Amino acid sequence: MLTRILSKVALALMVGLLAGCQGGVLDPKGQVGIEEKQLIIVATLLMLLVVIPVIFMTLYFAWKYREGRDEIYEPKWSHSTKIETIVWSIPIVIVIILGVITWKSTHSLDPYKPLKSDKDHINVQVVSMNWKWLFIYPDLGIATVNELRFPANVPVAFQISSEGTMNSFFIPQLGSQIYSMAGMVTKLHLIANEPGSFDGMSANYSGAGFSGMKFKAIATPTEADFDAWVEGVKAGTHDVINNGVLNQASYEKLAEHEIDAHHVEPTPVQYYNSIESSIFMDNVMKFMKDHGKVELLEGTVFDSKMIHDNSAHGEMNHGEMNQSDMNQSDMNHGESQDSSHDMHMEAEK
Repeated sequence: MLTRILSKVALALMVGLLAGCQGGVLDPKGQVGIEEKQLIIVATLLMLLVVIPVIFMTLYFAWKYREGRDEIYEPKWSHSTKIETIVWSIPIVIVIILGVITWKSTHSLDPYKPLKSDKDHINVQVVSMNWKWLFIYPDLGIATVNELRFPANVPVAFQISSEGTMNSFFIPQLGSQIYSMAGMVTKLHLIANEPGSFDGMSANYSGAGFSGMKFKAIATPTEADFDAWVEGVKAGTHDVINNGVLNQASYEKLAEHEIDAHHVEPTPVQYYNSIESSIFMDNVMKFMKDHGKVELLEGTVFDSKMIHDNSAHGEMNHGEMNQSDMNQSDMNHGESQDSSHDMHMEAEK
């Protein structure tokens, strides 16, 4: 009777624990999330190989050597080669195995690494604001607030930045959270293996409205459904707030925040049916020196629009310039030297 009651209690606890995993990292719906779940489980089981025996031996020794037991007392005993071998060899083996697994997973789950797929990825530019998320689709010419849509089984390439406070972009069921920082662009690649609506959030505390900084990531069943949604955004037929064009003026208005710390509500979903082409990079580069201009090499200064245009045509990567830019840099540098030489000669005269 007691055994039957305990088994029912254990079953109820297991069901409760498993129910708590629903919608989180242990209930993945994408390739990256599935691989990360497997990594968590393997690492946990390996570490339990040490934890469980230690717990067992702690309880066993407390019982075996409790007061009143007639055990052998050896005050001069100080060493056992067998015990030392077991105590040290098992953790060393586990650490080596974990190291190999970590090295492989670090490379295979690199958030900057594009996902292998027979379909072209969708580009989405993400900006964290206080306290909302802006999603820009540069190739489609639309933008959304607190709603992210993409087709299932199609990889999504994210470029992530921040309007101010550092945040962390995270869709638990799809995997791989990554930070958003002002004046910087981080990358992330995700995919949903099945259609559905997934919770997205900021995993980094950023102020009074942090608890309301949530969004929905919606994977549509087919690409046709996604295309129909895009056309609806452009036409303004969806039953949500439509703010028209996302340009610098509307961006700055969206970035404003007035919030009651005692009554935090998520910002409602909003759509923009067209965008200014360089809006994302303009607001990334505005944090740079000289009002949005950055000197990549001596004598060559690029503003944010030039960087955006060049990157769009594949001419620049990670701050590198093409050959024509380098030649122009050399010419500018040479002209600067000639000018300085002429001024020096005039001064001597």
